[in-house]
Amino acid sequence: MPITSPSPLSLLPLLFLSFVSGNKTKTLASPALHHSVSPVSKFLKLLSLYCCSCFLGVASTTFTVTNNCAYTVWPGILASGGSSPLSSTGFALSPGESHSLEAPSSPWSGRLWARTLCSADPSSGHFSCATGDCGSGTVECSGSGAAPPATLAEFTLCGAGGLDFFDVSLVDGYNLPILVAPQTSGSTAGKCGPTGCLVDLNGLCPSDLKVTVNGEGVACRSACEAFGSPRYCCSGDFGSPSTCGPTSYSQFFKNACPRAYSYAYDDATSTFTCATATTPGYIITFCPSTTSLKSAGNPAAAGVPLINDTMLFMGGAKVVSHAAPTATCPPSFSLLVLVLCWPLLRLI
Repeated sequence: MPITSPSPLSLLPLLFLSFVSGNKTKTLASPALHHSVSPVSKFLKLLSLYCCSCFLGVASTTFTVTNNCAYTVWPGILASGGSSPLSSTGFALSPGESHSLEAPSSPWSGRLWARTLCSADPSSGHFSCATGDCGSGTVECSGSGAAPPATLAEFTLCGAGGLDFFDVSLVDGYNLPILVAPQTSGSTAGKCGPTGCLVDLNGLCPSDLKVTVNGEGVACRSACEAFGSPRYCCSGDFGSPSTCGPTSYSQFFKNACPRAYSYAYDDATSTFTCATATTPGYIITFCPSTTSLKSAGNPAAAGVPLINDTMLFMGGAKVVSHAAPTATCPPSFSLLVLVLCWPLLRLI
């Protein structure tokens, strides 16, 4: 799952203390020459470089959320890791509609998901949803996350190495198909490409995981939520990558959606990265297919192990390879930032 970036302001005290405590008179190669750097000057240099690396030349990232389902969904957005909330934390999206949100031009992390079968109580006005409900009682989630099961699109923007990290996670279960596609001017080979879960699993969900409303499958729980076992939750004695592996339940999700997280330590095939500097936005599509009925799906994908690692699109109309990368994402943003910031550093 995406790496959570600390808030820039939260690092400043540690940054200053580190360099003040470590600032001594440095003896250079020549024994007759000494050079002293004041703590304040050194701190300002580091601060300038840090600010440049996080902010210089990085425009805000645009999330374009599109509803391709045959029914209204209510997207929810939760900022995490000290990140600022976006302009909206929840809204209604009718079939065929799109809505854009701007993330700040700084490190940001959070998740997006769709709520379904939502309504407001006629007497109290309390708003709630059958799947993905955030419990706020209103359309805006206001800092609350999705109640499982829900398909999650997770992001860390301007993360380590000048990269965006993103994934689609079924660790908290599934409620509808999602596609996340980067809008990038860089390479889309390897780990900088689309990811998602594009098979509608609600009709295929095992009976002991299925969530129904009026007899219809509307979501599919994770085994962790359904049974609470440490084995399924990757907790307790199973709380490490070496002790918690895939199960028959997580494999159901993985077979259908090879690029999505199926359990907590499913990192190798499920985390994707693009260079922040060349990726101005992401398109998040709910029900990313012309076939968006809840009963649609791909039984072969869910029930038969894959013979190669592909992304399955609902309806079988499109297949995107997930083979070994033939190219890498653009060079590290940090090097570019250093070049751009060098004149500023020399002035300090």
